[in-house]
Amino acid sequence: MSPTSSSDADRRAELARNLGAVRARVAAACSAAGRDAAELTLIAVTKTRPAADAVALADLGLTDFGENRDQEAAPKAAAVAETTSIAVTWHFIGQLQTNKASSVVRYASVVHSVDRVRLVRALGAAARASPGARALSCLVQVSLDGDPSRGGVPVAQAPQVGAAIEAEPGLVLGGLMAVAPLGVPPETAFASLRAISGTLREINPAATIISAGMSGDLEAAVHSGATHLRIGTALLGNRSLPVL
Repeated sequence: MSPTSSSDADRRAELARNLGAVRARVAAACSAAGRDAAELTLIAVTKTRPAADAVALADLGLTDFGENRDQEAAPKAAAVAETTSIAVTWHFIGQLQTNKASSVVRYASVVHSVDRVRLVRALGAAARASPGARALSCLVQVSLDGDPSRGGVPVAQAPQVGAAIEAEPGLVLGGLMAVAPLGVPPETAFASLRAISGTLREINPAATIISAGMSGDLEAAVHSGATHLRIGTALLGNRSLPVL
């Protein structure tokens, strides 16, 4: 066996162990919350990681992947598509500039970080113009502490953005996304998620996605009703420089 193939095998084994450990944490959190683990979608956040990691995780049965930067995500999505026939779903989860909308809609099925009407309009126009146009699921990113520096619309304005998504041809309101604020216990931060979700389901009853929870706080997110978990470090290890 060549050094390269040995290294690949070691990495796959590491990812398999990490995936097993994360799934065990999710199962335990669901059991404690009285929930069915099948209700949750695990998203591997592959930013700064090579396409080979996504391919390996797809081979292990994990097919939802999240990226924060279009400059990295677009070529990575293309590389994964060229490498495996397994159908994967790409989630764009980072703050998004309107001028990147046309690129993002080409590979992403879900955009988690929609926090202003101007971005809604840009995504709608891009989705309609994209080859093989399909409905793009958009989540309203809410700021749980009102700090705009990390993205997100104030909670009180979430229905306004949600209504704009639902009214935009080419888009569908999928639900909400939130990040636990720094310095706030995640149990406290996530306590309002179900209530915010309810305001969006008044616009579209099918807007049931609650994207919350990362490597350090997934248990609190599961307890508070999260349906989608965005897991990076616990699955892939500490970040490295982007390698495609």
